[in-house]
Amino acid sequence: MAIEIKAPTFPESIADGTVATWHKQPGDVVKRDELLVDIETDKVVLEVVAPADGVLVKVLKNEGDTVLSAELIALVEAGAVGSTSVAAPLVAAQAAAPSTSAELLAAPAARKLAEENGIDMSLIATTGKDGRVTKEDVVAAIAAKKAAPVAVAKPVAATVAVVQTAAGERVEKRVPMTRVRATVAKRLVEAQSNMAMLTTFNEVDMTEVMALRSKYKDLFEKSHNGVRLGFMSFFVKATTEALKRFPAVNASIDGTDIVYHGYADVGVAVSSDRGLVVPVLRNAELMSLAEIEGGIATFGKKARDGKLSMDDMTGGTFTITNGGTFGSMMSTPIVNPPQAAILGMHNILQRPMAINGQVVIRPMMYLALSYDHRLIDGKEAVTFLVTIKNLLEDPARLLLDI
Repeated sequence: MAIEIKAPTFPESIADGTVATWHKQPGDVVKRDELLVDIETDKVVLEVVAPADGVLVKVLKNEGDTVLSAELIALVEAGAVGSTSVAAPLVAAQAAAPSTSAELLAAPAARKLAEENGIDMSLIATTGKDGRVTKEDVVAAIAAKKAAPVAVAKPVAATVAVVQTAAGERVEKRVPMTRVRATVAKRLVEAQSNMAMLTTFNEVDMTEVMALRSKYKDLFEKSHNGVRLGFMSFFVKATTEALKRFPAVNASIDGTDIVYHGYADVGVAVSSDRGLVVPVLRNAELMSLAEIEGGIATFGKKARDGKLSMDDMTGGTFTITNGGTFGSMMSTPIVNPPQAAILGMHNILQRPMAINGQVVIRPMMYLALSYDHRLIDGKEAVTFLVTIKNLLEDPARLLLDI
């Protein structure tokens, strides 16, 4: 019995997706819940798994093709794994094909790569099942083709010349932009075009936070099942407290209306291989430091593994981005619409500061708040940032609510 494999049902905000990678090819035996294909959307990469044991008999959408919500993409012939009743007809059909039809037994990605590099499919040494040409076979053929001229250059002088030429080559590589990166680029440009965006700066003395973290980090980790105490939880906690005092910073514009949110869903910007993603801590104003740190650690792992879900990414009333992780000293972050503001953290540097008439060395961090001036006045933005500064320089204020 043939089982239809369909693309996931996308939310209303996502029109379509792109087939990123097929992990199985026609004729491959699949097991229930085994990964078949990755589908990339504007926000996340979705995985489609096999609904039952069987054989993948037909792929209807190749890598790079656009798919709609719940669109048919493949067929799986249901049956026990290893059962000859399912696999035999397909294997027999492939064996009956002429030996010159290697192209017909090539993976879609392999065929595309061979065409782009002018590789004759019939001359490729195959390693795939039933003589199938895999992407790795094509890559090996391309490498062999490029290495061929070097192999015939026997004299030492000629070899040196080849090396010098290779070192001076102006190599270019063209790859398609991922949907995630393309969407981020589009939204950032729209934000700058449609908002009256300004940025205000301040600096925070991290002495007290660093001392608190250094004193309690081991006990904190032991008390909270391995959750480590970082700086981000302090900033999230201080931000949610400031958002309570300045609700306009936590608001958004919807047409001609201002929407004030009675909760703080804080997005934490995370860099991944596919582009910038912003998973959201729901009701962050109700979370403890341990819950915040645990949530951020989970999001970081999901981002690295490409496992972030739609629910992880949607919503958000305010965003925090930490360029200091990469060594940034100062930046002007771009607001993530429809939000009204974004807080930028930077690296901590030991700098001379004048305190009580004396010059002392303190660990200082620059803070940046970019905001939509249509909704937030300059005084409100500056006071909001000063509130965060005061809460971080005297963490006891977070406990005493002052």
